[in-house]
Amino acid sequence: MTKTAGGGESRWVDETLHDDVGLRMRFRVDKMILDTKTEYQHMQFFETKGLGKILVLDGATQLTTWDEFVYHEMMAHVPVMAHGSAENVLIIGGGDGGIAEEVLKHDTVKRLTMVEIDEAVIDFAREHLPEVHGNAFDDPRFNLVIGDGMKHVQETSQRYDVIIVDSTDPIGPAKVLFTEEFYGACSERLTDSGILVTQNGNPLLQPGELLDSVKAFNKHFIDAGCYVCAMPTYVGGFFACGWATHDLENRRVSLDLLEDRYEAGKIKTRYYAPEVHKAAFALPPYIRKLAV
Repeated sequence: MTKTAGGGESRWVDETLHDDVGLRMRFRVDKMILDTKTEYQHMQFFETKGLGKILVLDGATQLTTWDEFVYHEMMAHVPVMAHGSAENVLIIGGGDGGIAEEVLKHDTVKRLTMVEIDEAVIDFAREHLPEVHGNAFDDPRFNLVIGDGMKHVQETSQRYDVIIVDSTDPIGPAKVLFTEEFYGACSERLTDSGILVTQNGNPLLQPGELLDSVKAFNKHFIDAGCYVCAMPTYVGGFFACGWATHDLENRRVSLDLLEDRYEAGKIKTRYYAPEVHKAAFALPPYIRKLAV
């Protein structure tokens, strides 16, 4: 708690993900809606005047309704647009429904499966985050599985055109989702031209996370690396989206073809655009060193 100018007290919530490098970001809480422990993680959800609603899990910011569109659009549209004809898509995690909502904007998608380990996150999102998930949970193409993402990719007989791993950071239940064993299982579940996209944090503050993932990708895919986006409320600037595919042409798709797909699909976005898609793979040298 800190004193406000009027003499009252104001509550603040700290982003503690980068304590190891001595860096924190703080959010001033105008209304605390939820502060509880689920079976798997500590969940905090509150409202702010400037950044909208904010969800924090185990001390790490998951989303703000002010800028969530950046992350969700780039995690969803880059792989789906690069593929061009993705019909069967898998999301691991993603309980807030933001990526599901973006994926389902594509008419090519016939079936979207989301595997989320923590049912409490789904229930919470349904009640508190309709502006994030839209109508995704009620779309007839949407299939929700409450379960372990690792177990799903190891045991399912489904083949997916795109797999998107929208996990928390590699602590707690999400730790296994950053292992070579998991990436290998994803490789087996993808179609011949399939694409895997993962969240790999900030490449300056968390370089090992991206480096280890790309090293593992290279053992199971013919093309591996990352692309980036700028997330204002994720500490550190650039955010890395891991990229792995069985088809080299997915990365090479032309700007003209992306524009044709974007216009034909009549997809409405606030951050993603064909030009942004292409530019996202142009990496600063310090990130390129981690993504080879």
